[in-house]
Parts: sequence; structure tokens; C-alpha cells
Amino acid sequence: MMSTPAPADLSRHLWETRYRATGVDGAVDADLDATWWRVANALASAEPRRRAHWARAFHAALADFRFLPGGRILAGAGTRRHVTLFNCFVMGTLGDSLRGIFRGLEEGALTMQQGGGAGYDFSPLRPRGSPAGASGAIASGPVSFMHIWDSMCATLLSTGARRGAMMGTLRCDHPDVEEFVDAKRDGRALRRFNLSVLVTDAFMDAVARGGAWALVHPARAPGPAGDVVLRAWPGRTGPVRCHVHRTVPARALWERIVRAAYDCAEPGVLFLDRIQRTNPLAYAETIATTNPCGEVPLPPYGACDLGSINLTRFVRAPFSAKASLDLDGVAALAGVAVRLLDDVYDVSRFPLRRQGEVALRSRRLGLGITGLADAFIMLGITYGSAASVALAGDVMRTIRDAAYRASVALAREKGPFPCFDAAAHVEGAFVRALPADVVRGIRRYGLRNSHLTAIAPTGTISLLAGNVSSGLEPAYAFAMHRTVESGAGAPATYAVEDYAHRRYRETFGADAPLPPAFVAAAAVAPRDQLAVQAALQPFVDNAIAKTVNVPADCAFDEFRGVFDDAFRLGLKGCAAFRPNPVTGAVLVPREPGAAPA
Repeated sequence: MMSTPAPADLSRHLWETRYRATGVDGAVDADLDATWWRVANALASAEPRRRAHWARAFHAALADFRFLPGGRILAGAGTRRHVTLFNCFVMGTLGDSLRGIFRGLEEGALTMQQGGGAGYDFSPLRPRGSPAGASGAIASGPVSFMHIWDSMCATLLSTGARRGAMMGTLRCDHPDVEEFVDAKRDGRALRRFNLSVLVTDAFMDAVARGGAWALVHPARAPGPAGDVVLRAWPGRTGPVRCHVHRTVPARALWERIVRAAYDCAEPGVLFLDRIQRTNPLAYAETIATTNPCGEVPLPPYGACDLGSINLTRFVRAPFSAKASLDLDGVAALAGVAVRLLDDVYDVSRFPLRRQGEVALRSRRLGLGITGLADAFIMLGITYGSAASVALAGDVMRTIRDAAYRASVALAREKGPFPCFDAAAHVEGAFVRALPADVVRGIRRYGLRNSHLTAIAPTGTISLLAGNVSSGLEPAYAFAMHRTVESGAGAPATYAVEDYAHRRYRETFGADAPLPPAFVAAAAVAPRDQLAVQAALQPFVDNAIAKTVNVPADCAFDEFRGVFDDAFRLGLKGCAAFRPNPVTGAVLVPREPGAAPA
């Protein structure tokens, strides 16, 4: 077969610097097609029968960027290097002691050394100013220790390790939550972390009522207020006695969270009780936090195994009155993708033994989409319109149903995931909403994978595929400058063009007026972005990574409404980005044809 050319300079750069593998024996991928075959053959080696057949099927899925597995899979599969194929993990529950804290730091370093991102919940650490045990010392609080993690990540990056992001979370009732919320107002602090507040239903109810909110911790020393309440707490079974340190107006704390996001783009929020309540595996695990971008809530030591279907490759007759989306083709690819991602479990290494044990208990997958906005454009549909909302739901329903049917078939062939409990699993709200034939199949054969769907940001792999719009996001701009690390470690800036825009210009010429469907992110109202996300959420058993883009001149009250609406619409979390003096702008739009500055 002829080699598949990378579609643009930046795509080729990314392939050569991130995904073009050099094996331990010195073998190098000759071209992009060789990369596809390396990955396909490595994953098919896990198949007990018909390995050549599945290698061909996996290659066909990868070719032309139809299916984009997570970056660690592309970079590591078949290289025989000591790396993990899992993009990210949630680390174990931190112990509230110096020994426990630094054990967690070591485990994180070992995980990131192999290329895995890491999520941490810092809620177990006692608040600043608390007595720190028999030593007589005073606790410095969770935010102080986060700086050590940040430095560790920076040090590993300086050694040439693959970039691994981190998620840091803190409960909304932790006494240090306000310090956590404001931590990134210093533009130099915690830059290797994404931050999110774990928000409970009780807190949101207190916000709605205008009530008081207790900040608490279960550390043995009594809190200043002297009161005791029962709360769920990470690493503890059932409600535990927590000391009240102080109370604050719930609305004031909520406004402080949203004001920090308005001023410096963080923190985001994760609606913890909703995540727990809708978890299909709630009977066997408790969610700790999420992976670095928020699309996969995980228990301690859990791992995420991600891949995305590139919807632009399924648009028939683009930019015409006959344009349509091949949903049958999407469903067929979803079935192959489930097997491909399931095989990752059987060929990957894990940085820590405990990670392998937890991951293999559930064999959790996160199959999602990318290129949604570009597909809308190619179909003549405006992002955020009623037609786009309806189609988004149809697409994700198609993927959900195909993925679950494939997982049932794999369970019949290879056995269900080890902690599967048929009676408990079919009682979950997400599973009850599946088609009747799928539920019958689950009762009879089980599921190979506890979870099947997630929507990841897909930033780098979408660039590799020719700069298709990433994940479910609107196209940021149709032409922009993008700065990435070069092979030598110095930044390099590329002029890039949106995939749908380039296709349109190639078809109709440089001077043809753009149809109305060409709408960039800045012109898509926040409520319309949330509407598309809300249409997808019912068909996603993990979660969705989405950053709501808002203009710099957005009024604060309108910005706050984004977070209020996210909770009202049943989403599992919310993050928003408004250009601001702390972070600046992530990407720089340009006029088509303009060279990098």
C-alpha cells in the first residue's frame, strides 16, 4: 500500500517528533502508513485468533485518520519501549501525613516518567494552620504541597520525558478551598496543573437557597468552630465525622469560584455527586477525581484508554445540498474501535502495579468523537442551531449503541470485565436507557468494558489529522498561528488552517464567499456551546472535556450563567475560557495566507 502523506507541515512535524517511533532495536517508522501498521500489529497481537484479520481491520480504521487512538497508543504501541499506552491516570488517595504525601509524589513521578498524565484529589490533606500530629508542627495545607508536584512535573519535562499534564482537585467544603480557588491568580503558579473544585449537590442547593456552607475536615484535631458534621470523604467508607472550621455564605463561595474562572480561566468545576450517581460501576467503586482534562472520572489508581472517531471522514458530498453523515459507517468503525481499545489492556505496561490491577478490573474505555464542528460546516449546519443539537445527539447515540453492542459481543467471546455484576449493572440509570436488545445482551453475556464512551479534547491528534476541529469544540478560527515544541525543545510556530476551510477553498477557490455554516468559536454563544454538549451527555457514560469559549468583553453575570446552566443542564462539569491578562490567548488567529510572525 502507498504511504499516507501527512496533510500539512505541522501534521508532519507532530508525527516526526511525537508519534514516529524508533524501536529499541533501532527500527524507525518509514512513513505514516508504517506507523499505522506498527500500532495495528501490536494491538492485534492480543487477539487469541485471527490476528492477521484484526491487524488489517485496525489498520483500515487508522488509515486516513478515520480513527484516532490516544497519543500514548500511537507513540508507544509496538516499540517495545518501557512506556505505558494509557494517556492518563488518577492517582491513589493521598495520605494525610508527610510519608503519605511523598509516597504520592513518587508514584506520580513514576507515572509521568512513562508519559501518563495524572489526576489528584488533594482534599485528604488537612487545612493550613492545623496541628500536624505529634511533631507539634503546623500544617501548611494542600495548596502548598501542590507546588512540589508542579516542580516535579517541570523537572521531568526538562529531562525529555513526554509531556504529562496534571489535574488537581479540592472539595468545595475543604477549609482551604478559597486559597485553592485563587491559586492561579499568580500567573506563574501551578502552571502544570488544571484545577477544578469538586462541587456537591448539597453545596449547589445551599447556593440556590442563599444558605450558609460549612468548611470541614476529618483530621483528628477539632476545628476552630468546635462543631462536628457527617460528610462523605475521599478514602473513607461511608459518612465520617468532620470538624467544622468555619462557615461561609454559599453564594459568596460560588461567586468566588466563578470570578476566578472569569479572571484567569481556572478553576473549573466537577459536579461530584452527579458523577457518582451516573457512574455505571457505582456498585463497585467510588470516583476520586478525573484525568487531567476531565473527560474520565476515575477511582483511585484508575486509567483511561481513549480514542476518537474523526467525523469529517464520514461526510458524504460535503458542501452540497446532498451532504449527509454516514451514521452506518460511524457505527461500523465504533465496533472495530472498541476491540482495538480493549486490546490495549493486554499489551500495555502500567507504571505502577496497583494501576494495572485497578484498570484490569473494569477495562474502562473512552470512545468519542473529534471534528464535530468541521462536520457541521461540511454539512451546511451552523454550530449551536437546532439542527446541530439534534445531529450531535444522533451521532453520540449511534456510537454509544454500537460500542455497547461490540462490548457485549466481546464479553461473549472473551469474558466480561472481572468486577462485572449483572444484577447491579443493569440497574444503573445509564444502562437502563440503552436499547432493549443491548440490555438483554448484558444480562446474558455481560460487558467486556465497564464504560465505553467519553469525549476528549483531542488537541494534538486532531492537528495530526490535518487540523480538524478538536473534540466537540467549535472551530477556534479558520486560520491561526500555532506554537509547539520543536524536536530540539525550542518552540516553533506554524501557520495552520482549519480542515473544513481548507477543503472548501480547494473545492471552490480562494475567493469564493464562505457559507453561513462557517462560524468560529468566538461567534458561537456560550449557551449554544452548552446546548451541543448537553445533547451529547446522555450518551456518554464517562464525561466530556469541554471548555466554553467566551469573548473578553463578556459581562461577569453572563459568564456566571455558563456555570449555572451547566449544572441545570445535567452536565458533569464545566470549564470556561475568557482571554484575560493572566493567561492571555492560547491561540492566535491570522488572516488566511499570512505567514507566522
